[in-house]
Amino acid sequence: MKILGVIPARYKSTRFPGKPLADICGKTMIQRVYERAKMSESLHDVIVATDDGRIFDCVKSFGGLPVMTGENLPNGTARCEEALRIFGGNFDSVINIQGDEPLLDPVMIDEVAEMLADDDCATLCREIHDDVSNPNTVKVVMSQTGYALYFSRSLIPYNRTGINIPVYQHIGIYGYKSEFLRKYVGMNDTPLSMAESLEQLKILENGYRIRIKATSSRNDIVGVDTPEDLEKVRMIIENA
Repeated sequence: MKILGVIPARYKSTRFPGKPLADICGKTMIQRVYERAKMSESLHDVIVATDDGRIFDCVKSFGGLPVMTGENLPNGTARCEEALRIFGGNFDSVINIQGDEPLLDPVMIDEVAEMLADDDCATLCREIHDDVSNPNTVKVVMSQTGYALYFSRSLIPYNRTGINIPVYQHIGIYGYKSEFLRKYVGMNDTPLSMAESLEQLKILENGYRIRIKATSSRNDIVGVDTPEDLEKVRMIIENA
């Protein structure tokens, strides 16, 4: 199976403008994400899908492959789909890699790629033990056969009986068969996806399945949404 890794990277972030170019111990964040993604054993190519010339030039400067996409795309998924069409190459599948996770473990990419052998869409999760009520931490519940049942910013499941049951955090790396990705970006917003502000719920509300499993990676997962997050990542890298 021929798989393309796509890293969407916008300059105009509401909370942290220009964060793909933020310096992290001598390298930009987008370079660190790109280099981690290239360590995956499953990807045939890795590209950065951007709408900004500064990011485009930065990626070229360190030897990466940038693709210029439109400015008005609604989300990273749409940017991945457009980048796939522009880049070409007849890829069977695409893995959407978050551009603001410079501590990305390439093992996670390989885990998603493995699930795409049998499913149209796949993602990952991890058991969490604290901060379970934080709405910025997206939770997921899954079936016993390994498919997502629901994603929520609320705590799920609500453990009324107090039985021993884990709470899982969704990890925002997605894999799609190329044909399904094209179908997905054509779906309209759905009531639950708008209410939770979680675009993946469109897939479930339209009757499709998302394969999911708990990652084996023990790496820190720190998405950089704010300058404070950036400082956390710098400290982790400096102390590694």
